[in-house]
Amino acid sequence: MKAVLRGLAAASLAVLPLTASSPAHAVETLPLTEAIAALPVGKESREGYDRNTFRHWNAGTDPSDGCNTRGEVLLSEAVEPPTIGPGCRLSGGRWWSYYDQVWVTSASGLDLDHLVPLAESWDSGASVWSAQRREAYANDQGSAVSLVAVTARSNRSKADQDPAQWLPPAGEVHCRYVAEWVATKLRWSLTADDTKVAALDEVATGCPDQTVTYEPVP
Repeated sequence: MKAVLRGLAAASLAVLPLTASSPAHAVETLPLTEAIAALPVGKESREGYDRNTFRHWNAGTDPSDGCNTRGEVLLSEAVEPPTIGPGCRLSGGRWWSYYDQVWVTSASGLDLDHLVPLAESWDSGASVWSAQRREAYANDQGSAVSLVAVTARSNRSKADQDPAQWLPPAGEVHCRYVAEWVATKLRWSLTADDTKVAALDEVATGCPDQTVTYEPVP
């Protein structure tokens, strides 16, 4: 079953450029422990946060299918492709929700999770971004790990919690989840506070072979 999971069979996490026209930036690969140590540490504040400051879901990168970001991510993560109807209405298909190790056979049963929640990004740097950068973050299809299709139940259980507060119900994916969380933070130059770093380090002790690969966004 794990062979069909996006990137799960591999110890490292691959990411793609933000857009085809973005200038090339050096791809970094680090052991998980070193990636955690590379996170900029800083205090976090949610003062002034408003989810509406992150415009999503915007028009997708492929205008031919009529799908917005959510639809395109669902299409890219489908293990068995759905049929695309008018207005990107998806029927059929099959997805694997890696957070809770559940097969899903209806797109309506899936939420699109921001691996690092919008509120968490605000706390750790996005509060000073431009509206355009926040929109790019909220719709980031340039990384295979920034957005993930999972069951609505698991996504709503997570809400805007960080790894110090929440980890996926399936213990066998904790290494992957933490690596993807760190990759997203590093990709967008977001900070982490001491509590989060300590929680990440604790998980990393059980992930000796896990690596993190990311491409910074300028």
